[in-house]
Amino acid sequence: MESPEQQQIRILLAEDDAAMRKAVKLNFVREGWHVVEAENGEEALALARQHRLDAAVLDVMMPKLDGIAVCKSLRTEGSQLPILFLTAKNDGEDRVEGLKAGGDDYLGKPFHIEELLLRVQRLLRSRAQEGAEILKEYAFDHGGHIDFDAFEIVTQAGEKQRISKRECQLLRLLISKAGQVVSREEILEVVWGYHAFPNTRTIDNHIVTFRKYFEKDPKNPVHFTSVRGVGYRFS
Repeated sequence: MESPEQQQIRILLAEDDAAMRKAVKLNFVREGWHVVEAENGEEALALARQHRLDAAVLDVMMPKLDGIAVCKSLRTEGSQLPILFLTAKNDGEDRVEGLKAGGDDYLGKPFHIEELLLRVQRLLRSRAQEGAEILKEYAFDHGGHIDFDAFEIVTQAGEKQRISKRECQLLRLLISKAGQVVSREEILEVVWGYHAFPNTRTIDNHIVTFRKYFEKDPKNPVHFTSVRGVGYRFS
């Protein structure tokens, strides 16, 4: 049986403005929520991976890693965490970017604290009632299967193969954007992290491996194709 502390609503609050973070935290605590604080994007991503959380409030313009990049990384890892963005940039384009990244809601600054509380409460209700949909597996028509939760694939030849967490993230990112060209920059940022960019040849090597697993003719790929000078597309 869970203790009262374990049952308490836990909210990640990532905001680089210390005064605003303090004010929002105070109101969250008054609601009876436990608040996990972060002052930059890297810290927010690390805390989201470490803690059991019920929702996250992310400032978009944070140092080290912005809120949208944090959201993209979490979604690529399979996180269903409800996310609300806070930002001083409140035009339609930014709202669309946040929602495309996998955010659930968006609130522009300055905001009324009561509205923020209501929006977070709505996210918590939605999570309790429905839960977010996340890509857990994928099957190819001609054979081959990916189980993202088990970090396992069945190749076209019927062989079972364990894959790394990073390979899982890359596959999920490409497949979730089927038909779209995913740039090298986005792949490096989302899968490898903002400050840990490897040589882009690393991505090429993973794509070559995926072709061996899932293409009928790896030398003439149909599913995992390269777009010269831009990135990769999954079809």
